[in-house]
Amino acid sequence: MSVRVEQLFTAREGSAPMESHDSIDCVEGGIEGDRYQSGTGYYSPYDVCEVTFVAREAVEAIRDEYGIDLTDGRHRRNVVLSGVGTDELHDLLGATFRVGDAVFRGTRPRPPCAHVEEVADEEGVTRALKNRRGGICADVSEPGSVSVGDELGVVEEDARSEGRKIADRLRGALGGG
Repeated sequence: MSVRVEQLFTAREGSAPMESHDSIDCVEGGIEGDRYQSGTGYYSPYDVCEVTFVAREAVEAIRDEYGIDLTDGRHRRNVVLSGVGTDELHDLLGATFRVGDAVFRGTRPRPPCAHVEEVADEEGVTRALKNRRGGICADVSEPGSVSVGDELGVVEEDARSEGRKIADRLRGALGGG
């Protein structure tokens, strides 16, 4: 089973609704036209994630456990990946990975905040995104386009950790070694 891009979102400025895309252009500093790349994000310039990734499985678990449907992008994350669990997504922290033509470096977890709940306009969103469901942040290492359906591939694992689950699974699925 491969890890693929299921949905892509950006917002033009802080607190603006997320817009769905079939393709995005990742450039130095983030996603072209996104609030954090342009410096207009709610937390700019103090807490910037160039690109945020979240697992579709986390979004589904939130819907099942809390009755909150965030598939419209109200989770405020840019890239929704399918075929990866929340723990495996966090295995990308410190790793270099390719999605489409772009290369990323996982930098840190993206925990939920009160602002995401305010913008989502639904009580319980912050609580629902806890327990690693908030996704991760990544920096753009090599610019390129990312499209819905693109596969994720690990370029370099985090040397500080052994047996990275997602890298092992992707190598097995792709027949690599």
